[in-house]
Amino acid sequence: MKILGIETSCDETACAVVEDGWKVLSNVIYSQIDLHAKTGGVVPEVAAREHVLKMIPVLEEAIVEAEIGWEEIDAVAVTRGPGLLSSLIIGTETANVISYAKGKILIPVQHIAGHIYSNWLEAGGWEKEGLLASLATVKFPVLILTVSGGHNELILMRGHGDFEMLGETRDDAAGEAFDKVARILGLGYPGGPAISRMAEGGNAERFKLPRIFLEKGSLDFSFSGLKTAVLNEVKKTPLTEQDEEFKKDMAASFQEAVVEVLAEKLMSAYKAHPDVKELHLAGGVSANKRLREAIQKRIDETGNTGEAIKFRYPSSLRYCTDNAAMIAAAAYFIYKKSPENYRAATNIVPTTSFEMW
Repeated sequence: MKILGIETSCDETACAVVEDGWKVLSNVIYSQIDLHAKTGGVVPEVAAREHVLKMIPVLEEAIVEAEIGWEEIDAVAVTRGPGLLSSLIIGTETANVISYAKGKILIPVQHIAGHIYSNWLEAGGWEKEGLLASLATVKFPVLILTVSGGHNELILMRGHGDFEMLGETRDDAAGEAFDKVARILGLGYPGGPAISRMAEGGNAERFKLPRIFLEKGSLDFSFSGLKTAVLNEVKKTPLTEQDEEFKKDMAASFQEAVVEVLAEKLMSAYKAHPDVKELHLAGGVSANKRLREAIQKRIDETGNTGEAIKFRYPSSLRYCTDNAAMIAAAAYFIYKKSPENYRAATNIVPTTSFEMW
């Protein structure tokens, strides 16, 4: 089954064609990073205007790159939300028109569910086992940590479309904190890659930044206090002392504080659900090398004498950030679970709801 995916939830205009939920035939992304770098963050009106300009060219490129005709596309999938409403509506209206004009099945996808299924694209992290063989060996339940600019979640996935939210963002998400701290340090936008690069060679123990775990047993996330702690350290340090070494050490200290909280929360959830067979990492911050290392280290230290727990993350950095391939992948499994719920020429309306399915 070939599905055309469309993603416009924030500042990427993306279209992709994916076959059977894993084989990527095309994956075209127009990023507005350079545009929003001028303001240090995404301006919704500007983002929406860019989506209008780029939607059709990106769509056409995805079809050409996939080397297929419209008659070979079985369905159209689109991000319904959450996200910026003014951006989402460009994608949903495009999908509505295609479905009506071409008679294609229309499948709305929740954005976070899309990130979850980024680990199914080209068998995330397990290419050496063979793509189809790897996908066939995915074992449920799966525990998923999604980490992006606007949200963090811990989700227990018992099967396709069967999600239980264990923990979520209370204030600043990790990716948002990366952006804000990068701005404080004058490192530019987006903050995740900028902080990661600056942290290389930095002393992560120089600044004693807080690790905010909230109340005992909570699996929710809060990073606003950490961001404030960085701001206070910067304010009390004379400008003459805020040299390259200061920035490297602050970036490393901040990154380590975020990584420690994320990794510990994931492992706490795992201990509470010992029947979990796999741990998955998804979302933009899943590209962070230090976070991947920290999670793997904790898995290695569990001393599990039974079947080894598998740790997956997207097989390519292009599947970590917002993309349409993940939307098409999620749509495949949504449709296969209940095909009777989807048809052509329906009307999808965007939403900011975080409801999973």
